Amino acid sequence: MAAQDYDSQLLESVSVRRRRLRDALLFGAQRQRRSVDERIGKIFAGIVIAAVLCAGCVGWSFVSNRIIGKSPYGGSVQPSVTPSPTVSTAVSTAPTSTSTR
Repeated sequence: MAAQDYDSQLLESVSVRRRRLRDALLFGAQRQRRSVDERIGKIFAGIVIAAVLCAGCVGWSFVSNRIIGKSPYGGSVQPSVTPSPTVSTAVSTAPTSTSTR
């Protein structure tokens, strides 16, 4: 029985050593600094996500106002229409003789 206890104790100490080495590799000696760095990264990611959401809202508002045709300043927005080529009828610019004196 003594050999079995020794083996289990040895296996447990090896697993504890591996866990400590893994934690040292992941977190390093400066655990507080690494956690602060992670928090700064999360704050920066939150700011970026908020900026993207704001830009999306502004873009959606712009597109929906262009489609509806209302300006946020009170006037109506005329959608930009490309002029289509039209065939004009010939109009005479010669003076007419129907003038009265």
